[in-house]
Amino acid sequence: MYSNYLREGRGEEENSHASKRELGAFPLERKKGEEELNFETCQVKGVIFDCYMTLIDIHTDEHSYETYEIISNWLSYQGVKIDPEKLREAYMLKVREKMDESLERYPEVRVEEIFSEICRENAIWRINDTILGSETARVFRAASLRKLRPFPQSIKLIEHCINIPKCIISNGQRVFSELELRFLGLHDYFDFVIFSSDRGYKKPDLRLFMLALERLGLEYEPKSVLSIGDSYENEINPAKKIGMCAMHIEEAWERVGLK
Repeated sequence: MYSNYLREGRGEEENSHASKRELGAFPLERKKGEEELNFETCQVKGVIFDCYMTLIDIHTDEHSYETYEIISNWLSYQGVKIDPEKLREAYMLKVREKMDESLERYPEVRVEEIFSEICRENAIWRINDTILGSETARVFRAASLRKLRPFPQSIKLIEHCINIPKCIISNGQRVFSELELRFLGLHDYFDFVIFSSDRGYKKPDLRLFMLALERLGLEYEPKSVLSIGDSYENEINPAKKIGMCAMHIEEAWERVGLK
């Protein structure tokens, strides 16, 4: 998504009355011999969605010269002088260094901090590198973006379980990913969004799922929470490790007649 090293991979609300809410019919068959799980019987009390390639269909090009040429030209009006090739090399190097320095098993960085350092090191007049770092991160995203749209099936899926507490866990960067969710009209469907950039680690780290369960108020009922995503490594297998149910997004579409 936002570099080779940061790919999504294939990223507080009360619900004391959740079990009393009317839930949509969403059969979730389990392995043979296991009890069938479905929304209709109120066994599913919460749903955790992945973001990119689950809710949002996206394509970016973060390696092309043209992407960095756009950023370089924009930065020249902000008091930062750096040619496109040097900018690309500096960005990739700093991301790699940050990842290598981290003690996390699945490390994450904040891209605005990377660009803040680059701007500070190449400024030709006084700048606010903190603000400019965030602005540059968003320009970087805009310059590298080739496709951004919600999956219509996923919108219908969200609406199908509208009365169930929902959240997103994303291996994404809050600095621009939150804006994308808002722009596409998806953000307000969810009780909260957890971004890996805020935590310093990313999926498949189990802590992200445990945090989501805690904020849903379902930390003692993991089997009543469903994880939906496009990656077995990042969304399906980690959820199952802590006792949650999990389903690939395409299977979820199929279960409610959307595929």
